[in-house]
Amino acid sequence: MFVLVEMTDTVRIPPWQFERKLNESIAEELNKKLANKVVYNVGLCICLYDITKLEDSYIFPGDGASHTKVHFRYVVFHPFLDEILIGQIKSCSQDGVHVSIGFFDDIVIPPESLQQPAKFDEAEQVWVWEYETEEGAHDLYMDIGEEIRFRVVDETFVDTSPTGPSSAEASTSNATEEVQKKEAPYTLVLPTCQIETVAFKKCLH
Repeated sequence: MFVLVEMTDTVRIPPWQFERKLNESIAEELNKKLANKVVYNVGLCICLYDITKLEDSYIFPGDGASHTKVHFRYVVFHPFLDEILIGQIKSCSQDGVHVSIGFFDDIVIPPESLQQPAKFDEAEQVWVWEYETEEGAHDLYMDIGEEIRFRVVDETFVDTSPTGPSSAEASTSNATEEVQKKEAPYTLVLPTCQIETVAFKKCLH
């Protein structure tokens, strides 16, 4: 689920931090820049693990700050494919079940990947698994906050970097829709989920 990623960056340290140890100032600046951010095709950055190398620092004309090229390792959330994780149902919609693992919420189980047969209850706004038993079918509700196990089969990275203005040919309405539409930079796609057996027994009783 978590991996160590080797990275390189040039860190700017302002003059008022020169009295501190260089490693401490650099670690603070790296965490300010990367922590809780998604790096494209890498994953969700969690925290700095260690600094492996510091190159020479430079002060450029017109800027009193020091600039240091740093080699470091960062803890990144990037589950491998087919990994089994445990999370909680955050919400349900016609698009599927949205799952959270606390620090990461962009996990989606599409309707076709739920236990079948399944249906969406409009009144309760939850998905229902019509579980077949010898005594007949039982409706097992995928309630908000329910703990589930799920397997990761795919991931999607979206480049959310700012883009240039829309072309003159695009209509105003289309431009407005583009501005309003926001996509998560990193999403996990799941093929199947399994609610804890304990929860099933409670439902059946």
